[in-house]
Amino acid sequence: MDHEALWTYGAAGKPSAGPGDVLRMVRGAARAEPGGRVEALVAECVLCGAGADEFEVAKGECFCVGCCIPVGIADGDMCPDAYPWTLEPSGAPLPPASPGPGFEPSDLPHCPAGHAVFQVAVALAFAQDGAVRGISVGLRCPEDGALCLYVDNARVVPGAP
Repeated sequence: MDHEALWTYGAAGKPSAGPGDVLRMVRGAARAEPGGRVEALVAECVLCGAGADEFEVAKGECFCVGCCIPVGIADGDMCPDAYPWTLEPSGAPLPPASPGPGFEPSDLPHCPAGHAVFQVAVALAFAQDGAVRGISVGLRCPEDGALCLYVDNARVVPGAP
C-alpha cells in the first residue's frame, strides 16, 4: 500500500487556528503502552534558528529550510544524543524513504493549496522504562492551516547505540 498524505482542516472543517491543532492530532495518533506516556512538540531548528513553520518534507524526512539539515524522522536522528532507530508501520504505511525513478519536485508533499513549507509536530510514545516505542508526525501548512498526519503511529525498532 502506498503512503498518501490525506489533508484535513481544523475542528469542524474550519481552517486550523494554529500549532495546537497539529499537536493534538499527533498526540492523539501516538499510542503509549500501559504505564507509558506520550510527549508532543513542534519542531524548531536549533542550529540556524529557523521558525517552527519552516520545514520541507522529502524522502520521509523533514528538512529545515534555513540550513537544510534533516530532522531525521526515519533514522532516529532527531537530536544529537538519540539512538538510531528504524520505523515499521503500525497500520498506515510509512512515507517513502526515497523518491523512486522519475522523481519530480512536484512529487514532494504539498498541502491542497500547493504550499510545500510546513510546521512539523512530532509525538513520541514512551514505554514505562523511557524507551521510545512509537512516533507520529504531523504537518501543518502555515499559509492555510491544512493538516496532515504524515507518520501515523509508526513502531520504533531500536538500533545499536
